Amino acid sequence: MLYRKRPLRPREKARCVRCRSVLYRGTSADLNRVVALTLGAAFIFLIAQFFPIVELDVNGLTSSATLLGAIRVLWHEQMHVVATMVFLFTMLFPAIELGSLLYVSLGLRLGVKVPGFSLVLRAVQTARAWGMTEVLMIGILITVIKMTSLATVVPRPGLFAFGALTMMLAIVVSFDPKALWNAGDDLARQALPGIRYKSFEPGDALLPCHSCGLVAPPGGTARHPHCVRCGATLHGRHPDSINRTWALLIAAAILYIPANLLPVMYTHSLFGVEDDTIMSGVVFFWTSGSKGLAIIIFIASVVVPMLKLATLALLAFTAQRRSRWRPEQRTKLYRMVEFIGRWSMLDIFVVTLTVALVRFDALAVITAGPGALAFGAVVVLTMLASMQFDPRLIWDPVDDAAKPHQPAVKNLAIGEHHV
Repeated sequence: MLYRKRPLRPREKARCVRCRSVLYRGTSADLNRVVALTLGAAFIFLIAQFFPIVELDVNGLTSSATLLGAIRVLWHEQMHVVATMVFLFTMLFPAIELGSLLYVSLGLRLGVKVPGFSLVLRAVQTARAWGMTEVLMIGILITVIKMTSLATVVPRPGLFAFGALTMMLAIVVSFDPKALWNAGDDLARQALPGIRYKSFEPGDALLPCHSCGLVAPPGGTARHPHCVRCGATLHGRHPDSINRTWALLIAAAILYIPANLLPVMYTHSLFGVEDDTIMSGVVFFWTSGSKGLAIIIFIASVVVPMLKLATLALLAFTAQRRSRWRPEQRTKLYRMVEFIGRWSMLDIFVVTLTVALVRFDALAVITAGPGALAFGAVVVLTMLASMQFDPRLIWDPVDDAAKPHQPAVKNLAIGEHHV
């Protein structure tokens, strides 16, 4: 649906009257606050990455781990794909988000639209979708509790830094990057006072940009036009959305079987080699008295992937059949899948830290197993599937059925954009 955008007070939300999706939020344009929070988070981020997280002490033998060290251990054990995923989700993407946001907001604070403004802001939104610092923090806590039964656990500066970083990123993420697009437009209008708003009539062919939020006519003869503000490719609907979703879902479903059957860790000790699967980890926490953690791991590593596969399959099937069955409820299911998708990486982060910490050559060494690779692939494939699915396909049959019975412009407001 198309709406006229109007200003909101801070903490107010504008929702679609049909699917109840949040269209945009009222945010404060206080660039000083954005710069201060982002700069503080960047400093904490550096401390968290390069200082030890915890230290284990077993009868005088000690072992500690940093996040970078844990990734290096996985890489040396030939788990290159898992190491790359952990590096991207916990180091690179959060660094891109913080660095890009700081670069743009500092420029706006100084009254300058920095070079590469559009590209950098698009990088912020892409990195935000894949950054998983909050999931890593839960994984660290689970690992610490698990290690208390094996050794004396000594907290190190990295642990407190990750806790602080998680809280600061929660505040940073609450800031909508689209407000920075508007601030950039304000600078442009000051430089070129002749710029005015252009209005469109209801029924005009318009395409929304999902990067910067601009609504504009397609223009030109290109098959896939580009946004005039940020340069992103515009699509009326995602190309081949259903086929791509099915392909990714089938691949994820196939890998889900070895992810649960193959070991995610091998424990080499004086008593031999012990295999640990996802379910054996759940059983370990349950029998050791940590039933709450067992439930968390079971939900994040077993229930959530199954629900994602089943829900996305339902959405793809009903959209392919052009079903008009409960469109609002299906839209809510899609938003739920988007929200919980990253939390399945919890088990991978626990494996990563455990492998890095248990490095007592004389007593025990833990290495990653093939199940970790399969499970990480399932998480990434289901996240990609949810990104490829276009939720607008849910509402297309509803609109088509309503057209013969009501005017085409009903419930449509006039849109505006900057020229």
